[in-house]
Amino acid sequence: MTDAKTWMCLICGWIYDEAAGAPEHGIAAGTAWAQVPMNWTCPECGARKEDFEMVEL
Repeated sequence: MTDAKTWMCLICGWIYDEAAGAPEHGIAAGTAWAQVPMNWTCPECGARKEDFEMVEL
């Protein structure tokens, strides 16, 4: 995957890194944010996918 992006939960600050994925939460490494299911929620606070924003680390 090139240019993997990082997304942050605006509610609690949990970070989703496309390169790392979230395998412990059902999202394989290398999964682009656009491919994360719409019904997926933040593993820390339960926020919806639309409560995440792309961040530059």
